[in-house]
Amino acid sequence: MKKIFIEFKWAIIFTIAILCWMLLEKTLGWHEEQIADHQWLTLFFAPFAILMYLLEMREKRRRVYNREMTWLQGFISGVILSIFIALLSPLAQYITHNYITPEYFNNVIEYSVTNDLMTRTKANDYFNINSYMWQSAFGALGFGIVLAAIVALFVRKK
Repeated sequence: MKKIFIEFKWAIIFTIAILCWMLLEKTLGWHEEQIADHQWLTLFFAPFAILMYLLEMREKRRRVYNREMTWLQGFISGVILSIFIALLSPLAQYITHNYITPEYFNNVIEYSVTNDLMTRTKANDYFNINSYMWQSAFGALGFGIVLAAIVALFVRKK
C-alpha cells in the first residue's frame, strides 16, 4: 500500500489544482464573457499538469527506488497516477459544475447554438454533467498515459 501512496497523494493534489484552475477560469470570465476562447485558454493548464507528473515521479524515484528509476518504473508510476486522477475527475467535475460555475453549461450551450456550432439538441447532449464526467475520466486517463510515457523519459536514472 505504501508503494502507491505517492501516486494517490499526487492525484489528490492534481484534483485540488484542477479545482483551483476552474475557479481561476471562472474568475477571469472564461466561463461567461470569454467563453468563445475557453477551449484554447484551458490549454494553459498543461504546464501545471506536466509539473505535477514530474514532481510525482521524482518523489517516487527518491522514496521508493533509491534515486534510481527505469523508464518502465516511471511509466507505471505515471499510469497509476493517471488512473487515480481519472477516478477522482468525476468528483472534480461535480464540484466544478455545482459549486464553482453552475451556469457554465447554460452559457456554453447558448454560445454553441447562437454561433451555429451545434443544434440545441446536440449541445444539450454534449454539454451536461454526465457527459463531462465521462469525458474528464477518459481524457485524464488518455492524456495521463501519454504524459507518463514522456515524463518518464526525463525522470529515469540508472
